[in-house]
Amino acid sequence: MSDQWFAELYETSYRRIVVATYSLVGDLGDAEELAQEAFAIAYSRRRRVIATDNPEAWLYTVAINLARRRWRRRRALDRLLRREIPVQPVPPPDVTGEHADLHAAIKGLTYDHRAVVVLHYLADMPVDEVALALSIPVGTVKSRLSRARAALAVTLGVDREVENA
Repeated sequence: MSDQWFAELYETSYRRIVVATYSLVGDLGDAEELAQEAFAIAYSRRRRVIATDNPEAWLYTVAINLARRRWRRRRALDRLLRREIPVQPVPPPDVTGEHADLHAAIKGLTYDHRAVVVLHYLADMPVDEVALALSIPVGTVKSRLSRARAALAVTLGVDREVENA
């Protein structure tokens, strides 16, 4: 089996995986680590990945699960140490203007809402693929997207009446 497929998958998907995980974890270094770990797992399971209908969706699922596991471990450690959750770092310098506001607003969402927003809007996954990636019902994805859009509209000062027109 040639590794050319993996090189092409990496070339086309790496940046999108990093952007999606950055929106979840709020730290570019962590996002890059998660993406690299997802690709390492994909390479070690390449026969399974190559057989899937959508290898990039498989990578998103792995990266999201890694981010979730990391988030849970950090929260557990914070509880054990009786510390407050650390302040999120400032976005990297290339994220400016409305994008900085958007990333900040997304980081303000709960983890569950952030995950559906990132996969649906940033990773451009259809609702049914988001449901599959997160192992939740389609109706739950739709509900979380609706609530997340409402919260983002409030945070960003978007008039929902204008948005729905």
